[in-house]
Amino acid sequence: MSQGNTGVTSQAVLAQACPVREVLDRVAGKWSVLVLIAAAHGPIRFTELERAIEGISRRMLTLTLRNLERDGLLKRTVHPTVPPKVEYELTSVAHELHGTLLQLTGWAERHRVTIAEARAAYDEEREPVDA
Repeated sequence: MSQGNTGVTSQAVLAQACPVREVLDRVAGKWSVLVLIAAAHGPIRFTELERAIEGISRRMLTLTLRNLERDGLLKRTVHPTVPPKVEYELTSVAHELHGTLLQLTGWAERHRVTIAEARAAYDEEREPVDA
């Protein structure tokens, strides 16, 4: 069906999809998923997150935490102690998202070998033949 028949312009579709894409880009980001899963079991401190998430730099963890807090997915609590104790925990919206993330990561774990095999077969079929 052509666009003319639907009454929907490509600009309207993009305008409506943009906020959804923005949310999905943030939530589906590699580090965001791992932070949300790590923080799902209750308040967690920065250093605990850093240890729990292999390969994340301090800077990337800081940026990810700020973005998730800004998006309303994490709550940051600063306890008035010396030194200050800062904890992060999921908001109710993020708890709802957590179940979906577990399903997605479970699917990825179950099918990672299949996907790796498919990639290898694809690459092998398209590998240039040496002349």
